[in-house]
Amino acid sequence: MKVLIFSLAYMPFIGGAELAAKEITDRISGIDFDMITVNLDGRQKSFEKIGNINIYRLGRGRLAKYFFPFAAFKFAAELHQKNQYGAVWAIMANQAGLAALRFKNKFPRVKYLLTLQEGDSLKRIWSRTWFMRSRYKKIYQSADGIQAISTFLARRAKKYGYRGKIEVVPNGVDLSNFRQNLSAENIENIRSKLGLVKEDKVVVTISRLVYKNGVDTLVKAIKDLPVKVLIIGRGAWEIKLKTLAQELGVKDRVLFLGYIGQKDLPQYLKLADVFVRTSRSEGLGSAFLEAMAVDVPVIGTKVGGIPDFLKEGETGLFSEVNNPSDLAAKIRILLADENLRQKLIKNGRELVLRDYDWRPIAEKMKLIISRLS
Repeated sequence: MKVLIFSLAYMPFIGGAELAAKEITDRISGIDFDMITVNLDGRQKSFEKIGNINIYRLGRGRLAKYFFPFAAFKFAAELHQKNQYGAVWAIMANQAGLAALRFKNKFPRVKYLLTLQEGDSLKRIWSRTWFMRSRYKKIYQSADGIQAISTFLARRAKKYGYRGKIEVVPNGVDLSNFRQNLSAENIENIRSKLGLVKEDKVVVTISRLVYKNGVDTLVKAIKDLPVKVLIIGRGAWEIKLKTLAQELGVKDRVLFLGYIGQKDLPQYLKLADVFVRTSRSEGLGSAFLEAMAVDVPVIGTKVGGIPDFLKEGETGLFSEVNNPSDLAAKIRILLADENLRQKLIKNGRELVLRDYDWRPIAEKMKLIISRLS
């Protein structure tokens, strides 16, 4: 069986959705995967094989994203003449979904699977698609199957008029990486390199530095807390956040570490006394699960897909959206109450081991794809 994937981005440009595509396809045998994506920096190979996927990159630079539905459809039609795909798979209801929709309209007998990973709020998506709303809804409505990574996104598919079966299959955690035994000496070397001393209490967040992820709430919350904050990730808000830290007088206690690859993330999470992500919207929130896997207690917000795994006082604590004072209070609780810390650590670890291992997740996805074709 051959499956064609449409994805706006792929390695080396990788977020939660792209990482999921790789982790899943790497664990699936018996299916041949091709992918059409964008050559986002114009410097990647136009064709290469990564893991179990043959990658075809189109265009040159980020502007190519806007032409992707047309260029990808044309290229996909040519590939289909050779490969006779049993299914096409769109990673998110964006330009990739539009390309898959065009393909489905041209080749109606080929099954179309849509994966929903979107972390943006309904309001933001609605405002960005106002000029093509009926067309945007068709991305959902024309799918032969939808896989959503959270119940929140499953409800969104229904809101946009999808009436078929929706499978909720979350993103997972690479347990071989995040449950590895880490050298205490190596962890101590990283602490030293970052200028952290033994007495420092450390809060870590991992996210793209954009409005929806609410990192500004965390920066504001630590003004009167005796903690150091490690911010892992890049994004359009980086300068704004650095300016905010300076204005609040916490510049010396907020360390911007930039992008850190999956292989090295467990070492940095191990530095944390608390993991925080004060999202304003969220598709699921894989970074929480990774922190849980490394035995770090977490604080999140009750938005999007986060309540699927975060249960108040059981697997984490909730903080109010846009409320630095409430977040500061929750951080204080976790720094002071060791019994609660250990309860959240134990429950979080057990949850991830039970429900978020990539291997059974990949098996579920293989079943979904196979049933379609």
